Amino acid sequence: MRLRNLNTFINVARLGSFHAAAQQLHATQPAISARINALENELGVQLFIRDKSGTCLSPRGIQLLPYAEKILAISQEMKEQVSEENPQKGTLRIGITDTLSYLWLPKLLKHWQEQHPLISFELISDVTTTLTKQLEEYQLDLALTVDNFTSNPKLVSEPLCSYPQHWVASPALPNADKITRLADLTHYSILSFPPDTRPWEYLQQLFRPYEDQLLFHTCSSVINLLTLAQHAVGVALLPEPVIEASLTQGRLIKLDLEQAPPELGFSCNWRLDDDRILPKLLADSGRKIITG
Repeated sequence: MRLRNLNTFINVARLGSFHAAAQQLHATQPAISARINALENELGVQLFIRDKSGTCLSPRGIQLLPYAEKILAISQEMKEQVSEENPQKGTLRIGITDTLSYLWLPKLLKHWQEQHPLISFELISDVTTTLTKQLEEYQLDLALTVDNFTSNPKLVSEPLCSYPQHWVASPALPNADKITRLADLTHYSILSFPPDTRPWEYLQQLFRPYEDQLLFHTCSSVINLLTLAQHAVGVALLPEPVIEASLTQGRLIKLDLEQAPPELGFSCNWRLDDDRILPKLLADSGRKIITG
């Protein structure tokens, strides 16, 4: 279905005349008639009724008009969104979990700024439950979060990346090099992300047989959890990229437990009712930066 034919149909419908539509569109009247005939043949219906009193929409034409207007409006918006001559402007509010912020925010923001130099970015770092709620309530336009494995009908959610997790401790922690079993961890404080986060939920399930013997210290900042572990405050379960440098420097050691933790996955999320292409463009470019 050609957009030009739909545009011609809309003009004839609004002006009530093939002749007036020809003048409006700088075309001949036979050309206007040919476009309408092509559209009618494609749809298999009559769109106009022509008599001595003039030209008016048929019942099928009345039914088609709002759809034709919507299609042309979407087409125009698409051109405006992707046109290099009409760069994106305004403010985009992006929520990002602390782990991704620590690992990737400088590279992401630099890349987004180069792609969209007229966009002002408002960045919020928080836990996934808070960011998801803010996205649903129109306080955010895009959220990079931990996978929550639940289907939210209000949101589009696409995979971003995932990282292995490892138990780590300071070499200064007494007997840290002898920790091999889950039960061994009950002798130390557990450093964890806050309640209502995926890592917290995993630890609660993991340590259910030992729940009366455990002491948790929680913090939403991954850099603070890393620092606490380095200072022998307790043991921590952290994503691999966060601990790589500390392992190389000897500030942490990896604990080889019999039960390997699952990978920690992350996703890009935006609202289903957001017609703008920009949130998806940023999500796609962010995925390329993070996954290489």
